[in-house]
Amino acid sequence: GGPPCQDFSIAGKLNLTGNRANLTRIYSHIIANVHPQWFVMENVYTIERSPIFTMALETFKNAGYGITKHIWDASYMGVPQMRKRCFVIGCLGEEDDFMLQPLLEGLSKERMTIRKYFGGNFGSEYIYQHPRNYKRRGIFSIDEPCSTIRSVNRPIPNNYVVHPADKTSDLSKVRPLTTKERSYMQTFPESFEFVGNHGAIEQAIGNAVPVKMAEYIGGKIKDFASKKN
Repeated sequence: GGPPCQDFSIAGKLNLTGNRANLTRIYSHIIANVHPQWFVMENVYTIERSPIFTMALETFKNAGYGITKHIWDASYMGVPQMRKRCFVIGCLGEEDDFMLQPLLEGLSKERMTIRKYFGGNFGSEYIYQHPRNYKRRGIFSIDEPCSTIRSVNRPIPNNYVVHPADKTSDLSKVRPLTTKERSYMQTFPESFEFVGNHGAIEQAIGNAVPVKMAEYIGGKIKDFASKKN
């Protein structure tokens, strides 16, 4: 499950005890009542600051779950994107951190870059990603991962001021990502079809768990469960 992240996200107005944040607590009660053998919860990494998150963890523990809680960077899981997310993995009857070592052992030693992911056929050396604020850079090289894909996708403003950390100051060499390219950065396959209007599709892409990140974590859980059985 992925309870709504907006109240925890630094991309919005942080409200660590808001109504949407409270849905994380409700999610934990659903897990405690349904009592599945396994559960996986994903959210933005700032969720750890919330007292509601602490309450949810206590509910999981009281329901008999061993918990592996960690912040993971998708770029070490085959995703060409610097996306940090908090995952809580629970399994009935296990000790805490039971999945930590298996997950650490398979991580890449280096971040996945855009160039490496696309095999050198990207068509541009630099991309623009609209920053949360102008204290952050907006221009990235394809020899690094892109920044976190959000639901915001805008062209380079005419009045854009080059940031000291931008990878080039020549804006003629820079272009924004297309909607389809943004889905590729989330590692959706080319064949995946999104449904809805343009805004809804951009939001769905920005809110998604990167496919290869989910595949990596799911695969490790499958391996652990098969060995256990």
